[in-house]
Amino acid sequence: MWESYITGLVVCGGIIMAIGAQNAYILGLAIRREYHWWSAGLCMSADIILLTAGMFGVSAFLLTMPSALEAMRWVGVVFLSWLAAQALFRAFSGRQGLSAEAGKARSLTKVIFATLAVTVLNPQVYLDTLLLIPTIGAQQESAGVFVAGASTASILWFSLLAWGGAALSPWLSKPIAWRIIDGLIGLMMAGIAVHLALGASYPG
Repeated sequence: MWESYITGLVVCGGIIMAIGAQNAYILGLAIRREYHWWSAGLCMSADIILLTAGMFGVSAFLLTMPSALEAMRWVGVVFLSWLAAQALFRAFSGRQGLSAEAGKARSLTKVIFATLAVTVLNPQVYLDTLLLIPTIGAQQESAGVFVAGASTASILWFSLLAWGGAALSPWLSKPIAWRIIDGLIGLMMAGIAVHLALGASYPG
């Protein structure tokens, strides 16, 4: 049971840590203190709903078709390897630090709609929550516990973005910080891909 929980926590945590439009948007709001907890809460809720739907829909289907599960396992390996390669490339090549320009404060309505846009209009969100993560979860002892672990990772991560954005803004402006973050993400994704390729759950 605990292995399923930790696997969900690590797998989901490693995937959502990759800084994309959604995470960068919340960090920007947090730095400016513009309804950042509303935005973070909306992202948490969307993740939990999609993860639950994917886990108890996709995984249930895959478990009835072992050949489909095997095929999706290798799709997951390829995709995770691609994520790892991208992150490690950024770690070696470097990228600009995250900065947020001050501007006119937006209303809560505009923040909510913008958050929905970077969430529901992002194909990566559906690929992760409805396909990749449930494919890994389908191999776990308890689907419900796996979803709980994955949901915990989402809650912890978006809470960290909302709470720590302002405090960490000087550090996040340094390119070296993102080299370290990208390196850790790349190694984590590569490790998950290897364990998935060997037919083992992560962590082993």
